[in-house]
Amino acid sequence: MLRPAKILLSLGLFIFFNLNYSAAQVTQSISATGHVFAEVIPVFSARETSQLNFGRFSPGPQGGKIILTPQSTLSVQGSIVMGTGSHNAASFYVTGDENASYSISLPSDPVILKHNSSERSMVLEDWNSWPPPGNGTGILQNGFQVVNVGATLKIGNIHDNPVGVYTGSYTITFDFN
Repeated sequence: MLRPAKILLSLGLFIFFNLNYSAAQVTQSISATGHVFAEVIPVFSARETSQLNFGRFSPGPQGGKIILTPQSTLSVQGSIVMGTGSHNAASFYVTGDENASYSISLPSDPVILKHNSSERSMVLEDWNSWPPPGNGTGILQNGFQVVNVGATLKIGNIHDNPVGVYTGSYTITFDFN
């Protein structure tokens, strides 16, 4: 009888220690922090690389017009006398997906240039560009294109447009198809 009691006692102790050992086992876990990266990029962009510049001139007694083409060719109408110095069409560097087409919209209303120290002004109108304005006229070969912009500057006589610097701004819209 001693023997079955020893077996039962041994079995009981074995079960007791195994249950306590199982309950005492702690599962280990570790955690790590991961990082996420995302970047929003402009699919298309445009920036001015050269300002529209009609140069230096004198209006004369009747005033007139200076026509500046997208190729920077200047022609004068009226009593305007051109001075020395440079003139140039505006340039915009347009970038985006290779071979993407886009449309160019030029100002539809006249743009006013204000005199630097008086209330006098001049008017810019008859906008033109190369590539020409319109739907899908621009193509980003190799992912970029330079757009040149010209316009016509209407000038009054010397009383209407006294000596000084005239400045203004305008908006050109590039719509990507």
